[in-house]
Amino acid sequence: MDKWNNFKEYFFRSDKLGISIDFSQMGLSEAFFSKMSEKTAKAYREMAALEAGAIANTDENRMVGHYWLRNPSIAPSPEIQSDIGNCIGKILKFAEKIHLGHITGQDGKFENALFIGIGGSILGPQLICESLEGNDKVKCHFIDNTDPDGIDLVLSKLAGKLGKTLVIVTSKSGSTPEPRNAMLEVSAAYEKSGYSFPRHAVAITGENSLLDRQAVSDGWIERFPMWDWVGGRTSVFSAVGLLPAALQGNSTETFTAGARDMDMITRIPSPKNPAMLMALSWYIATGGIGENDMVVIPYKDRLKSFAKYLQQIVMESLGKEKDRQGNIVRQGLSVYGNKGSTDQHSFVQQLRDGIQNFFLTVISVLEARNGTSICVDSDGMTSGDYLNGFAFGSMRALAENGTNIIHISIDKFSPYELGVLIALYERAVGFYASLINVNAYNQPGVEAGKKAAKEILAMQRAIVSFLSQKRGKQFTAADISDGINCQDRVLVFKILEHISANDERVKKNQRDDIFNSTYGVD
Repeated sequence: MDKWNNFKEYFFRSDKLGISIDFSQMGLSEAFFSKMSEKTAKAYREMAALEAGAIANTDENRMVGHYWLRNPSIAPSPEIQSDIGNCIGKILKFAEKIHLGHITGQDGKFENALFIGIGGSILGPQLICESLEGNDKVKCHFIDNTDPDGIDLVLSKLAGKLGKTLVIVTSKSGSTPEPRNAMLEVSAAYEKSGYSFPRHAVAITGENSLLDRQAVSDGWIERFPMWDWVGGRTSVFSAVGLLPAALQGNSTETFTAGARDMDMITRIPSPKNPAMLMALSWYIATGGIGENDMVVIPYKDRLKSFAKYLQQIVMESLGKEKDRQGNIVRQGLSVYGNKGSTDQHSFVQQLRDGIQNFFLTVISVLEARNGTSICVDSDGMTSGDYLNGFAFGSMRALAENGTNIIHISIDKFSPYELGVLIALYERAVGFYASLINVNAYNQPGVEAGKKAAKEILAMQRAIVSFLSQKRGKQFTAADISDGINCQDRVLVFKILEHISANDERVKKNQRDDIFNSTYGVD
């Protein structure tokens, strides 16, 4: 098949969605479709069952219902339908009261919003606020880690503004360490500055969680739900994402409508289903075993954090040790990217001339800006023309090396198109997980990391306790390892280095041979 006819065969276009996707450079063929027919049919059946309320996260025995968030009418029970509708109404009324100044901080009308969370609880709000910023009714800030210096940096930007800053703490359980620590740090900053933290605080959390109970007992401004059937990485259409969108002044209905409209198209078993075409393209490009990386380059500054957002949607969903039958498979799909044409001057050099261990997705926007552009050269070219030229130039140069390329083109950029893009990838991830036979909706590796972190913290407490009991004496890392019955001297040494740099109680006696250095509590 010649290039033009191949392009027409594997080109998706929806005028309603305002999106075009070119799959013609991914090696799709009728023979491949035939080979994958049983797998694709199974993927459609599993997706239909998921949307109908089947248990999808078997580790936690829960449903996975992010598709219901943008279309409550398809939720499996009247109670869930009502909960979603009530939550959306509550969000809109709350945002309106904030904008009108009917709810204020101690210094008056809220001008800033500080979002505290981790993973999907913060990546969604960051993507929304960065990509849709403009005439913001509330300026958004984020704390997404338990790094004290990072927390100080964010708080320094809000110095003198805390009395006009709304703090939104997101944690389903209320016990996740990163948002809990950040909340305590921010609360302390409010109290130190003479403000009441509860008068500025909002919780997004599970019903009767630790955070929910604290918000009630301390009299926080408001609480919004996080249901157990919504995972963090697919929570952007819940209060997690809709609240920041509404506070910023964007249309939540437009945002959810984009996702809902994409869902309608990608739900239908069709040769032109863009989410299935994307999943099948990933399968070809990676051999179905993740052997190549996915490089995502949006040629739009507003989408600069989209690749970062996709990392969680894709990698946490697909990066699994075992398949659904418990066999060791070590599956996954690595994602990285930044934005064009910045990447033209950074890692595109390697993509063009280096190791060929990737496939490419380029995202471009036809409407360069909202308004007319000046000419930047004598030929009448605009900055947008150059951006478009760089996008097509990169694709052409990489295609010459045989790179597999997906090109997504959207007509313009607004909350609607952002919803369209997110829904496209959510469905593609679900399909691909079925094709490779892994569960896209659990995260055992994340839980393993949390368990290991608890063990490290317990070890640190044991070290400090040992030194406190031996007050006035100095010990090497090896001595302390023996003293607390820990065989991992390397880890004990590294923890001691951390403690002695941060805990005033623990003093280090530096020796020329660092491994003979001693530590103690005076």
